[in-house]
Formats: sequence, C-alpha cells, structure tokens
Amino acid sequence: MSRSSAPPGADRGSLYDDITGTIIAQLEGGCVPWVQPWGTAAAKAPLTMPKNASTGRSYSGINVLILWGAVIQHGFPTQTWLTFRQALSLGGAVRKGERGVTVVYADRFIPDDEKKRARDTGDDPQTIPFLKRFTVFNTAQCDGLPDGFAAVVPPPPPGLIEPTMDALIRAAGIEVRISGDRAFYAPAGDYVQVPPPQAYFEPINWSRTALHELGHASGARHRLNRDLSGSFGSKKYAFEELVAEINAAFCCAALGIVPTVRHADYIGAWLDVLREDNRAIIRAASQASKAADYLLGFLPETGVVVPVEHGRAA
Repeated sequence: MSRSSAPPGADRGSLYDDITGTIIAQLEGGCVPWVQPWGTAAAKAPLTMPKNASTGRSYSGINVLILWGAVIQHGFPTQTWLTFRQALSLGGAVRKGERGVTVVYADRFIPDDEKKRARDTGDDPQTIPFLKRFTVFNTAQCDGLPDGFAAVVPPPPPGLIEPTMDALIRAAGIEVRISGDRAFYAPAGDYVQVPPPQAYFEPINWSRTALHELGHASGARHRLNRDLSGSFGSKKYAFEELVAEINAAFCCAALGIVPTVRHADYIGAWLDVLREDNRAIIRAASQASKAADYLLGFLPETGVVVPVEHGRAA
C-alpha cells in the first residue's frame, strides 16, 4: 500500500508500533532504556537531558527515551541534536552518509470543516490527534558548527546534588516523612514516606527513591491529576509505576544523578501493559515528563538543566 493510499491514522499507528516494539525489545533484553547504561563505560555522553543545539530547548516525553537510546547505540559523545536544516543555518552540515534519528511531535488540531460544523451547531469543536516525525542528527555527526555547539556538557559540580534535593523537597511543599522501612506515597494523607538515608547502602539511593515517590505525589488531584486509583497488581498500578520510574530517571538526569530501577520486579507487568497497548509507553513518557517538569520547577536558580517544552520535537 502506498503512503498516499494508506487509511487515516495508519502512519501514526505504525509509529506507535515502532517505538513500542523498540522499548519492549530493550526490556526483554534486560535493558531498562531510561536507566541503562548510564554510569557504565558504554555511555560516552554525559548524563543530561537531550536538547536541541539550535533552539536550546530540551526534548521531553518519549523523545528523551528515543534519543538516549540513540546516544548509547551509536556511542555519541553529546546529548545535543539538530535537524539537517538547522545544521545548515548554523554554518555547518551533516556529514555525508550519516543517518538521523526519528523523533516525534504530538499535538491536536481542528479541521476547517469541524470548525464550520461547530459554528453552525453551537457545539464545541472536536480535535484530532496527530503525530509528526522529525529527523535529527547528533552534533557529533556534523562538521563546521560554531565552537561550543558540539561541546560535551560538563557534569554538575561536586556537592550540588544533595543540597539541591533538600531544596526541591522544601520548595515543592509535598510532605516527606523520613521514617520506617518502606518507601511509598499515601494518596489519602498526601504524603511521601522514605526510610532515613542511613538505611540505604549508598546514600544517593535515598535521592533516587525520594524522586520516585515524589513522582507519584505529583499525580495527586490538586497537582497533575493523574489516575492513581489502580490497586496493586492491576494494569493501572503498573502504568503509574512506569510513570514514576521514568519521572525519576528524568529528574535524576537533570540533577546529575545516575538513575537506577527502583522496582525491577515490575518489569513483567510493564511488558504486559506495553504489549496490550502500543501507545502506553508514549503516554507514560509524556506524563513522566510533565511530572519531572512539575517537580524540577520548584528548584531555585542553580544552573541545573530542567526538561521543558512538552511535545516539541525540534
């Protein structure tokens, strides 16, 4: 079937299938794409959120996972990207033979005939979702760019992470109780509980755990209003755990903390969710990006790179 004769939504469905299939294959192979292999020799680029080198905007949602995967797969030394035209506009060029990475822009629009129908009937117009593909290239694939565009971003200075976590918790206004031997978010009481830092083999694991639970708390009705009603073992529960996991990874990347899987025993449940719904990973990454933006938005001005611009692909 030619592209022009494909039924409406076919290309969009194929894109969902492609992205979901890649994530499923990585999980089945023992690689959690929003965690591994940061902190290992396989990662040549610094741990940061990927961004567009021309606009300075950070990528969000599923695009973060796509670009992180490409950095690891190809051994790119930077987390900065450009479209072919952006490279040219900066006085550089993508090297001949280089292959780009497909990222997506998701939005909704109102067709003209729907606008007319709404005007005639007085009803609210119905929007139609769409996905648009963009091809981007790592700046390491380009020649002739101005100095600094392909530079490796330095890691945050020592001593930044712990004080920043403390500042984030205080500013976010989410009650965090440091006690007990379990970490959880209690929706009824709207509080996070995390065991004391000395209970963790590595103190940095306290920050990782707190970010995961704060991710759950961000979904409260008076914050981002996610569906937190899933009971343990349900697909809703597994989906929310997926959101919190990816949120923690995004927050860790912004803070310079190497992310880890806090709940590896849920991988089987995540795979069930992804196999059943080819849009689940797109939605989870989008909601995780919103949660990370919400939490990191409370940070004081410290020079920390915060992911922004939901949906912007390039």
